[in-house]
Amino acid sequence: MVSITGGSYPPALDNDLERERLALAIKDWSIANGLAVRPPPAVVGHDPRGILAVNAPVTLFPSPFPRSCFEEAKSIQTAYNELYARISQDEEFLEGLVQEVAGGDEFIANLWDVHLRVKGEGYVQPLNLGLFRSDYMVHQDGEALQIKQVEFNTIASSFGGLSAQTSKLHQYLAQTEYPLLQAAGPYASGLDLPANHSAKGLATGLAAAFAAYGPSALSHPTCVLFLVQDGERNVFDQRHLEYELQSAHGIPVFRLPFSEILSRTSIAPGLPARQLLYSLPSNPSRVFEAAVVYLRAGYGPGDYPAASAWEARYQIERSGAIACPSILTQLAGMKKVQQVLATPEPSGGVPAALRRFVAGDDGAKAYGLLRTFTNIFPMDATPAGQAARKMATDPEGCKKYVMKPQREGGGNNFYRTAIPAHLQSIPEAHWGSFILMELITPPPLENVILRNGELEQGGVICELGVYGTCLWDQKTKAIVHNEESGYLLRTKGDQSEEGGVAAGYGCMDSCSLV
Repeated sequence: MVSITGGSYPPALDNDLERERLALAIKDWSIANGLAVRPPPAVVGHDPRGILAVNAPVTLFPSPFPRSCFEEAKSIQTAYNELYARISQDEEFLEGLVQEVAGGDEFIANLWDVHLRVKGEGYVQPLNLGLFRSDYMVHQDGEALQIKQVEFNTIASSFGGLSAQTSKLHQYLAQTEYPLLQAAGPYASGLDLPANHSAKGLATGLAAAFAAYGPSALSHPTCVLFLVQDGERNVFDQRHLEYELQSAHGIPVFRLPFSEILSRTSIAPGLPARQLLYSLPSNPSRVFEAAVVYLRAGYGPGDYPAASAWEARYQIERSGAIACPSILTQLAGMKKVQQVLATPEPSGGVPAALRRFVAGDDGAKAYGLLRTFTNIFPMDATPAGQAARKMATDPEGCKKYVMKPQREGGGNNFYRTAIPAHLQSIPEAHWGSFILMELITPPPLENVILRNGELEQGGVICELGVYGTCLWDQKTKAIVHNEESGYLLRTKGDQSEEGGVAAGYGCMDSCSLV
């Protein structure tokens, strides 16, 4: 168990009245401040008008997080932003990796086909926007603690809105509730809770793209479109970003279900700039020109149930709107990219793929990125892939690894002894569409989670995500905007493999730096 100054973590809540008081304070504050989600499907049938909201799962206390690891993750984010912008600009590099995994991954193949269709007629919008999130866990090797990257998200990087609210919740509790606990310890004198402006930072990135797009040549008002999933439960997380865009930047924002793209948008006919026009459903004569399209949907096969959904994605990609992300940027987030970047050279030193994108630097940036990589292996037919296949299929050796497909959204990975069983269930020709990652060993922690009105106490694992916003020009290669944009801390029970909050595995948390 990690200790913090003046006592152990977390403070004991042996008094039932204290537990109830603290839980009630969190429930009320969360609903009053939008730290909430829509109820699960089982409840929706009893809420036909969509008026219900429930608390997002959250920890009662901020989790201790090593200050050095937190600061390193924040400081390296702009380098990661630039790295992935450069990757998205390198079509040849991405094409080679797509060809390696597409045989066993129809979704990746379909994304690439959309890109090729647009490339055939010519892209009209050179600007690309990335709202990124780099996820880490703290790896404990003896007494040494070091951040190791879990994954890099290039599409629908969620919880920027709820993360900012979670930080505010724990700051509020530190001022009002923690000092009243019988075993308050250091909670009575204050915690080192870093400021977190993730909603503001992400909105600033969207606003930068909106400004770069400029005024409409057709004299239409311009707007930002949020592409969302039908029945989205995590709506309030998205709304915080919308409200920030509207209140701080005066930008019109509209939510558009992914399934309604073709019915509610159109390409301006006969114009080379292919402006994307959006008609209000309540007043079709009121037309806006979409300057930025922010995808909070479209990241997995479930968003494309029919050919029409792929036509909708094609319409967005070929339009003059700035896509967040473009197809190439989404493909840059493949786990295969992460694996190739981390594959060491036989002679040691910076991996060749990483040198490809940070060449010309003095090496400090490359080594800074390299420090955060963990051991990742291909599952292809190369010698390294054959060695990984042997580890993955070994009943004992597989217990050190997680196997990942090229997917976002949580719930897609295979851990430890589940790896051999899954490999046996699919053709061996498809194994190359996965990567094998060595499991990260975090330090032991405990916390209390409030989920569905119930308190769960025990061992936990924390995952830090750092947001970044980046705007760049695909043609000139110029980086127009590049900022670190706040953080997310997700926590799960130490017996849980996955950590996605929206997928039902983890909960919201914030950092107490130690």
